[in-house]
Amino acid sequence: MTVLIFALALFAALGVFTAVQTRRIEARYPPAGTRVEIGDAAVHVLERAPLGEPRGAVLMVHGASGNAADLDVALAGRLSDAGFRALSVDRPGHGWSARLDGNQRSSPVLQAEAIVRAAQCVGVDEAIVVGHSLGCVTSLAMALEAPGFVRALILIAPVSHPWPGGVAWYYTAGADPVFGPPLRRLLTLPVGMARMRGAVRAVFAPNPTPAGFIEATRLPLVLRPLHFRANCEDVAHAETAVAALSPRYGAIRAPTEIVTGDSDRVVYAHIHSAGSARDIPGARLTTLAGVGHSPHHVAPERVVEIILEAERRARERETERA
Repeated sequence: MTVLIFALALFAALGVFTAVQTRRIEARYPPAGTRVEIGDAAVHVLERAPLGEPRGAVLMVHGASGNAADLDVALAGRLSDAGFRALSVDRPGHGWSARLDGNQRSSPVLQAEAIVRAAQCVGVDEAIVVGHSLGCVTSLAMALEAPGFVRALILIAPVSHPWPGGVAWYYTAGADPVFGPPLRRLLTLPVGMARMRGAVRAVFAPNPTPAGFIEATRLPLVLRPLHFRANCEDVAHAETAVAALSPRYGAIRAPTEIVTGDSDRVVYAHIHSAGSARDIPGARLTTLAGVGHSPHHVAPERVVEIILEAERRARERETERA
């Protein structure tokens, strides 16, 4: 009886802790951009206006366990300085974007459709699309399903093809309809807060974590129960998604640049980056020596150069078609 009372008290305390910390996180990191209504949902968009003569839009799609601030912090200022209208979006269910309804809410095709609709609502009818890691699945879906929208495609440390070994157990558990709710509402926040710095170091390895990274990229937002569920679902369903998409990559016509680090310890570059370069017509692969899973933070100037090269290739293609 004493053990039962203790267990109930512990569960209650963990539940209260999660509720209180969720409110604190949301108060600390409120929406920083515009929530664009698209039917029954909303997509949160961060935007920086171009400086100098405008040269089009760049739309950036973040990876797992993150939000729009990740790519915005790393690249948006540099892209704005180069004359681009720089937009970074929270994928549906992440950051401050609403989750899509239905059983297919993790579908990268449906997420791509929602993001394109949001971009069009703010006056962007075509863009250079930049994806990072898991966000590349959505970016690839965009290039396949909305080819008129995607002027050029940049894949940074992409997830793109089926891979051996599956995903970490906590993603599968967090997405499970039975085990997921107690995990998300009792353990995710206290464990995530304790382990966040170590997890970030592992993602950046062998490179050092940029100073102030967690705060600048608003990373604790991922620990909220609903956000964590969306993250787990997207990761757990990613291999099924790329198994369906990857046989179609030969249909992509957007000029494509792929950038990866030779020391990436998060995804298999020889499967994803090399596979994308092989399967997408005309795709070009750049491998950065000594760089891990976040080239956009470790070598942002080089990544911007690659984006500029993609834009040059897009202009040449448009001139040829005119």
